[in-house]
Amino acid sequence: MAKKKQFPLRLDPKLYEALEHWANDEFRSVNSHIEFLLREAVKKAGRTRKEEGN
Repeated sequence: MAKKKQFPLRLDPKLYEALEHWANDEFRSVNSHIEFLLREAVKKAGRTRKEEGN
């Protein structure tokens, strides 16, 4: 598995709280839920690379 890129992310506390509740509802960590949401947004926007197949 490729190493994941790490970077700081600053969020409004109310947004973080909403994401935290949503992540808990989906049995995910906040970090994995943000990654899931971003991955879905990239797919929906048609921004995935053709060779990735995701």
